[in-house]
Amino acid sequence: MATDSRFKMSQERYDALKEELQYLETDKAKEVSEQIKEARSFGDLSEN
Repeated sequence: MATDSRFKMSQERYDALKEELQYLETDKAKEVSEQIKEARSFGDLSEN
């Protein structure tokens, strides 16, 4: 059974969330990718 989960949001808040999503999908993703690449250079990535 599907439920309607819509809610009201100001245009200002929508724009801020859209901007944050763009940042996370681009800049932050690249940053995390570089951190993983650096960690791999140290060897094993498995948990202790």
